[in-house]
Amino acid sequence: MNRGTRVLKFLLTAGKEYVCLMHIHEDVKESKIKKVMKKFVGKNIQKPPVRSAVKRVERERTVYYLEILEIDERDVLFKVGCEAGTYIRTLCVQIGRELGTGAHMAQLVRTKVANFNDSDFVSLHDVKDAYEFYKEGDWEKFREILQPIENAVSHLPKVWINDNAVDSLCHGADLNVPGIVKLNEGIEKEDLVAIMSLKDELICVGNAELSSNEMVKKKRGKAVKTSKVFMLRGVYSK
Repeated sequence: MNRGTRVLKFLLTAGKEYVCLMHIHEDVKESKIKKVMKKFVGKNIQKPPVRSAVKRVERERTVYYLEILEIDERDVLFKVGCEAGTYIRTLCVQIGRELGTGAHMAQLVRTKVANFNDSDFVSLHDVKDAYEFYKEGDWEKFREILQPIENAVSHLPKVWINDNAVDSLCHGADLNVPGIVKLNEGIEKEDLVAIMSLKDELICVGNAELSSNEMVKKKRGKAVKTSKVFMLRGVYSK
């Protein structure tokens, strides 16, 4: 349980998808709404809203897609996929400013984080029921709703290592180049990466000290600096 909750922080860096209901403050033609909203696909400069948990400074965030689902007079229902840290409330204000009418976010539902989507969601009532069955010795309900810890790092680039290198990392060692068996392309220095066993088990997460190309070309040196270990010690022999 502790390992499962510790890995959740890495979902904060994953892309998100939301369904939002935006209310426009004045009447405006649908054609103009569609034209304006298209402008916000791509990179946007945002300042977090007044009530936010971060410092209010301008920062760049990317909107990957923005799909209008329905327009009912001044209400616009849309789906948006975006980079972590994008404020949809601010996006609505920006759209309203571009329309020249003003707008605000009326409702918001998060429908996807990394590879988790609304088809995976379970209610707190379902969790409580599963726990009650568990206390009676029945694990079946828990098995239906629990997912492997590896799913929480599905969005991270990965490095796979030899079995004989696993236990050292479980004790907090950094990953050196000779332990690598294969890796994803496109890793850059300082990228957050997941280090995996050859059975696709999550061992730990760390920051790349070398790019993918350098990891492939070099024969020695530190490849990844370990930050969080999730596999228990002794699972693999030294």
